[in-house]
Amino acid sequence: MCELFGISSDYPANVSRELNEFRLRDGRAADNPDGWGLAWQERGTFRLAKEPIPAHRSTLFAQLCGTTHSSLVIAHVRKASFPPDINMNNTHPFQRVCCGKEWVFAHNGMVPDIVDIELSGNNPVCCPTGKTDSEYAFCHLLDNIARHFHSLPSATPSTWFENLAVVSGLVALHGKFNFLMSDGEHLIAYGHDRLNYLERSGSDQSEDTPLNSVLVATEPLEENEKWTAFEAGELRVYRAGKLLGRVMTQPALFSK
Repeated sequence: MCELFGISSDYPANVSRELNEFRLRDGRAADNPDGWGLAWQERGTFRLAKEPIPAHRSTLFAQLCGTTHSSLVIAHVRKASFPPDINMNNTHPFQRVCCGKEWVFAHNGMVPDIVDIELSGNNPVCCPTGKTDSEYAFCHLLDNIARHFHSLPSATPSTWFENLAVVSGLVALHGKFNFLMSDGEHLIAYGHDRLNYLERSGSDQSEDTPLNSVLVATEPLEENEKWTAFEAGELRVYRAGKLLGRVMTQPALFSK
């Protein structure tokens, strides 16, 4: 049911090894054949590439795996579920502008109820172009972020991180909700039931790699390194490869 991969580091690095390993999580190492997407920051802005085809069959993805140097990456391979339609509009990551920032989002899980919740409201911030529950959930989060910014214009990052964690926990009540999200500065990761992270720093690194970095993935990629599973309802926020904040929502919310 889809897989996520993200990187945050203190300077742009070659991520070809990690991306090549993740690329095989589509239909070879796992059953996610219905599309791939890659968002990476380059010169202060996000670039986005995606196709509704298996990742290991994509010439474009193979090329990007060899050329992408970035300090902020979000990637996704899709197993179509809600809806089962395979097309570009339903392919992750999704991208929007909100509160003067450029956001990208990718999701693993199912929260179909969020579609009706969003359709019943009036969300001027984000209008989905596809039909996935994932994109509707993204719009739901952005709508709440925008409302929080408008009500507290001087809100500190920790304030809106906490708000985002609460809203994410409420969305997770409707199914399974693991996601990666970024505003161009932070890598925001929310774990419901399938997400892991690997933090690297200082003495762990060779001379040609970042001093600080974090990898986040649905399933661990590097078998010879120790990954840590997210707790249910845990939101972690990274900037330049360092943990900026961690927020826990109520574990009782995740009894399904």
